[in-house]
This record gives sequence, structure tokens and C-alpha cells, in this order.
Amino acid sequence: MTALAAFVDALTALVSRTQHEPTLLAEGRAHLAALLADETWLPASHAQPRPDRYAQYPLHRDAHGRFSVVSFVWGPGQRTPVHNHTVWGLVGVLRGAELCDEYRLQGARPVAAGRCHTMQRGQIEAVSPTVGDWHRVSNALADRASISIHVYGGDIGEVRRQRLDEQGRVLDFVSGYDTPAVAD
Repeated sequence: MTALAAFVDALTALVSRTQHEPTLLAEGRAHLAALLADETWLPASHAQPRPDRYAQYPLHRDAHGRFSVVSFVWGPGQRTPVHNHTVWGLVGVLRGAELCDEYRLQGARPVAAGRCHTMQRGQIEAVSPTVGDWHRVSNALADRASISIHVYGGDIGEVRRQRLDEQGRVLDFVSGYDTPAVAD
């Protein structure tokens, strides 16, 4: 069994057993840490940066929509807009490093929280409406790609979410994926 298949089996068992978010985040974190320990399992097709923006490749989409696993690939200088997720999630760095600028809601508007941190290989953070859902992520490396593995409590490519545009307006969006093929 491949590392990704073992991870998917573990997450399937977890979401079948509970929907309690603190349990999902704690136990999911342990499973994601094991997946991040060896980077050789990631298919080359899901590790390729795009020249124009970050890439979002699906690795697994649960048939019941309970979770998805996605490879995010960041070329030098690439970043997301400020955005939310609306579901629980775990983000772990597989290769390279990422910068995360945190935001908080002030009324219905996200505003900079004044906290920025760097995530190194193997580090994991949680996102959700209950633990903090708004951020902007960018590649921390100027000379090579960074890759993170994201696990979300839904099919994130189909979840309606929000982002800030260049003028600071909150806009709805659905991210989709950069390829329809899944790796498992």
C-alpha cells in the first residue's frame, strides 16, 4: 500500500467515526505528519508548478464529499489572494517553505491580524471557521517551488468560499482544480 493510500484509508476511517472538529484536526494532524515524513510518494504530475500562478492538484476526493486531499505547488513569488475555507482543514509542508499572513474577521470583513509565520517542511497548521479561517499563503523561497499537502472537510475544489480582490472587496469563488485526475 502506498503512503497516500494508507493516509486516505486512515482519513476515511476517521471521518466515518466522527464529525467532531477537534478530534478530526488532532487525529488528522497525526496522520498528515506521517504522510509528510517521506516525500517520495507524491507523483511528479502533482508536483509541477505553473508559470502564471500556484497549482492545486487533487490527490483524493472522498466519494461522499467528506474530505479531499490536494497538492498545492507554489513557484517562486506565487501566492494566494486573502481567502477563507468555510470547512475544517489541515495544511502541511511537504517540500520547501511557505509564508502565511493571518487575517481575522472584523464584522463581515477580513482584516490583517498582524501575524505572519513561516511554515517549514513537516510543519502543519489547522484552518476552519472556529480556529481561524482567513489567510494569504505564499512561497517563502525565491529560487524554487514549495509544495504543501492540504486536507479539507469537503471537496475543496467545489466549495463556495470567499476571497478579497485587489480593491479589498469580498468576492465569492469556487477554486476548482488544475487537473481532474486524482493520484490514488
